[in-house]
Amino acid sequence: MPARPEAATTARPATARPHRASGPGVADVAAVAVGGGLGGVVRYLLSGPFPAGHGFPWAIFAVNVSGCFLLGLLMVYMLEVWPPRRFLRPFLAVGVLGGYTTFSTYAAGVMTLLTGHAVALADAYALSSVLAGLIAVWAGLKTGRVAATRPGGGR
Repeated sequence: MPARPEAATTARPATARPHRASGPGVADVAAVAVGGGLGGVVRYLLSGPFPAGHGFPWAIFAVNVSGCFLLGLLMVYMLEVWPPRRFLRPFLAVGVLGGYTTFSTYAAGVMTLLTGHAVALADAYALSSVLAGLIAVWAGLKTGRVAATRPGGGR
């Protein structure tokens, strides 16, 4: 079949469509950075009075579990209640809560207990942190849904 001459006149040049960058922009990264700085400072201030040592690291446990709860609560509002906002997730969920909670400090706490020959306490901390975190996310989701359906709650 011969090529149609009109096809050449209707084809768009390759430059007609601007290329859009995929992924976060500078403003998104800045939102994460500012949020992460704020969350990290709050974690530092809360964990300072209760240093980890060789006992159960209660401060980091409480920070991580409360962060899981807040993430569950925030998920309901970000996905089901509030209108979409460009910087809300990068700032609050990734930045603030990412800086506030900390897997590295959790892992270091487990290692401190293990190297201090407190194997049972290390196991208890490792397992209870994961279990409590999962329960806290679930509780945050449930709390968010109940709060969002009440008058003045956002729905």
